[in-house]
Amino acid sequence: MHAPIESADAVQSRAESSPPGGRSSLSASTKSIGFLSFGHWTPSPHSQARSAADVLLQSIDLAVAAEQLGADGAYFRVHHFANQLASPFPLLAAVGARTSRIEIGTGVIDMRYENPLYMAEDAGSADLISGGRLQLGISRGSPEQVIDGFRYFGYIPAEGQDQADMARAHTQTFLDVLAGEGFAEPNPRPMFTNPPGLLRIEPHSEGLRERIWWGAGTRKTAEWTAQHGMNLMSSTLLGEDTGVPFHQLQAEQIDRFRKAWADAGHVREPRVSVSRSIFPIVDDLDRAYFGREADSRDQVGFIDGGKARFGKTYAGEPDQLIEQLRQDEAIAAADTLLLTIPNQLGVDYCARILESLLTHVAPELGWR
Repeated sequence: MHAPIESADAVQSRAESSPPGGRSSLSASTKSIGFLSFGHWTPSPHSQARSAADVLLQSIDLAVAAEQLGADGAYFRVHHFANQLASPFPLLAAVGARTSRIEIGTGVIDMRYENPLYMAEDAGSADLISGGRLQLGISRGSPEQVIDGFRYFGYIPAEGQDQADMARAHTQTFLDVLAGEGFAEPNPRPMFTNPPGLLRIEPHSEGLRERIWWGAGTRKTAEWTAQHGMNLMSSTLLGEDTGVPFHQLQAEQIDRFRKAWADAGHVREPRVSVSRSIFPIVDDLDRAYFGREADSRDQVGFIDGGKARFGKTYAGEPDQLIEQLRQDEAIAAADTLLLTIPNQLGVDYCARILESLLTHVAPELGWR
């Protein structure tokens, strides 16, 4: 089922045309295409992922398969207190050791739970193992399985601040130490000889600071993301609703991000990713799993006490998907597309979804 591994020359050619630090060479239509796994497991006999070990090992296998198929990224959700992937860095490092080309990332790490200095050490290590392919999506986090779960990790918002303020404070510290400047006073009698001056977090991975993304759920947060020099990661959910279709609201979010980026005077070109549930139906098995989603529409609901809009699922035969996806303004505006995959259906079926999209849909849309 899987395509053969690319030759060394092909891998080098793709790497030169799409450097890990940014994709300014991408045209308006060409897309970096990866998968985003929620990493669910359940003991159900109908699930191919029945334990944490299953999900972790299958995640590595899927990343390897995705690279063989010509996909560009392997991204993983992070949730605490749930039967889902949590601490991401051991998995990211393992994927980095088993692959050679694809980007490896998160979507997203909840910064309310993170020690930013320890996280910088973990991130630097995983990035060096992968050869500079890490793309870390971080954010304030989504609704939790437990009440104020970050408190169990030892983090409490400072007086006068809320949990969102705490997440942003952790983020600022994380971004600062990724810059690689020394800040810690050295011991005058160290166990090992210190370099001169203040000490920085080690291991340091050059360029990782430019590969940090913020998962923004609103237009205002997208502007904040740009002001702080992070790439924009936007999912299938926006925490606001103006009455327009999801893809148009998300396209406006992207436009406002890019304007704020230009206004901030950043030198490099930013990246923008959007997530979508896209299922090409090419046979009866696909139809059995996703045929009922063919008439999917946006949904409006409430999250954390506010109105939110959820994007539709795209499911249909390739020619139908091509026509529908041509109309998606946010995908057109983004350089990176992350496909949400049903990981409990197993590695082979998830690889098959990627293969169908890369083969039957992406070339017709100019994404390849």
